[in-house]
Amino acid sequence: MPSLSQKEIDSVFRSLQSQNGDEQLSQKAELFNFRRLDRIAKSQLRAIHLLHDNFVRNLMSSLSAYLRTYLMVNLVSVEQLSYAEFLECLPSPTCITSLGLRPYAGNAVLELNSSLIFPILEILLGGNGKASISIQREITEIEQNLLDGLFRIILRDLKEAWKGVTNIDFTIDSLETDPQFLQILSPSEAVVAIAIEIRIGETIGMMNIAIPSIIIKMMRQKFDQQWTVRKSEATSDEQIRVLNLIRPAIVTAQIVLDGPTLLLEDLVKLEEGDVLTFDYPVDKPLDLFINGKRKFNGQIATLGQRLAFAVEDIYTPHPARLAAQ
Repeated sequence: MPSLSQKEIDSVFRSLQSQNGDEQLSQKAELFNFRRLDRIAKSQLRAIHLLHDNFVRNLMSSLSAYLRTYLMVNLVSVEQLSYAEFLECLPSPTCITSLGLRPYAGNAVLELNSSLIFPILEILLGGNGKASISIQREITEIEQNLLDGLFRIILRDLKEAWKGVTNIDFTIDSLETDPQFLQILSPSEAVVAIAIEIRIGETIGMMNIAIPSIIIKMMRQKFDQQWTVRKSEATSDEQIRVLNLIRPAIVTAQIVLDGPTLLLEDLVKLEEGDVLTFDYPVDKPLDLFINGKRKFNGQIATLGQRLAFAVEDIYTPHPARLAAQ
């Protein structure tokens, strides 16, 4: 039976170790897509979600006032897609516009579903927008002109929402009815897609916005600055929110006449007709307690036929007493 030399045995072990190392590396390795170099960080994506959350709240008020009807606007999602994937999600025919992003070089996309466009047109022309018939056709030039006011409101609120990060002048450069005709970006270019649901009565439709990721990456420093300012303002905003929540709470107010101490045995001996002397100066202010805590000083007053309490100043405890507490 042939025997292996030590050199041959070492060679076999080195070969096995090399194969195991390659397998481990292959399990950890992930394919890198060189077409997605312009994707943005998740933290920046969350900031964009918060920004457009404010946008939809303002838009709901603006559109309700413009159309003179109640509607709901909800932010559905904020995600990164390729421009080709974004276009594939859009219906056809639809109303899709190319937006200028001055002073930034590039264009964004704003799309409104036909299921929204025609009920809105009906409302603008005096109807109630509750027609049950779904219309699927391209909009005419006259209808495009009727929608100018609607787009002005949307772009105004969008500009206002972005003002906290940077000043962007959103303008409509062109309008199409087929998404495939609006090839303003490379199909593989990454975009941030914002999906917004608009509900008018029983009619539900989507508004979709796509902003090139490479333009948002250029604003990264401005997003960081805006986030720093927002964190410093969060404390005061939270205080206002909590104050609004507790405003309806009911508190107990008591006016206390501070008197002398009394022995328990004397208290037990009190009978009907006994008189206690407090020796309280007439000009000494009384204390107003709120839920058992001393808060104000003042005097007894009258308000019409009723007794009242006139607050003279806010009670400030003595420093030594504060230290004891």
